[in-house]
Amino acid sequence: MTKAVLLAPALAAALLPTLASCTLHAQSPEDIVRTVVKNELDADTNDHTPWMYRDAYKSPDKDIVKIVIETPQGNLSEVIEDHGRPPSTEVHQDDLNHIQQIVGDPGLRARMKKAEQHDGQQARDMMNLLPKAFIWKIVDRSNGDITLTFHPDPNFSSDSMSGRVLAAMSGTMVVDESHMRLKDLSGRLDHDVTFAWGLLGRIDAGGTFHIIREDAGDGSWQITGMHVHISGHALFFKTIGDQEDEITSDYHRVPQGVDINKAAQMLKEGQVARELHVETPFGS
Repeated sequence: MTKAVLLAPALAAALLPTLASCTLHAQSPEDIVRTVVKNELDADTNDHTPWMYRDAYKSPDKDIVKIVIETPQGNLSEVIEDHGRPPSTEVHQDDLNHIQQIVGDPGLRARMKKAEQHDGQQARDMMNLLPKAFIWKIVDRSNGDITLTFHPDPNFSSDSMSGRVLAAMSGTMVVDESHMRLKDLSGRLDHDVTFAWGLLGRIDAGGTFHIIREDAGDGSWQITGMHVHISGHALFFKTIGDQEDEITSDYHRVPQGVDINKAAQMLKEGQVARELHVETPFGS
């Protein structure tokens, strides 16, 4: 065996990462977006890892922090902070009652699951629109990320209300280049969007959204930040308001085999709080 033959495998191994990088860099912005969308949709279908985590949520009428535990039968949560203070006894009792209601009512769990599936399908529909609704441009490649900008494609049209709103936005997407996963997506509504010439409703220009995603562990990416600020009016002058900020953190895997009954027990006995290193005001 000649020295050239012996060196060939080592040379190929050395060149493969470079060739892969060149191939990726040769991709068009549209190819990158399509790859990212496919990876996100595949993960949504295949990754059902249950997590427990801290969830801070703020809207015009709410400002709460809760701990959440996921199970195949449904998710349970406990409020640990309300408007910057420990929750009242009444709020805590409402939590306990709601947990027991979810555990003991299969019909309620089915309705919750249906609502979750509806929201999930809407999110998948919106992801599918990303390669179609916009003109994309790569503006930066650094620190393992690809940054792209987007603006509406004048040739795109959508029959859905959400699709029309999305397609009127411009913004930025940041992609983790090594995994081709979405890290950051933000947009701003360029102009008012009206429905039935404004008779049925209008979404005001200037509305924004911002989604932040991170690898929570073992390649399972989660939304860790979501900020939505839009406004407008609907039929009969009803104000449309979606002013929400949500930040999740401290992700820990739920032990294997935990069902909804065990999850309720873990919350009640403080095991979830201890895993997340958070204080609970009622000493559970």
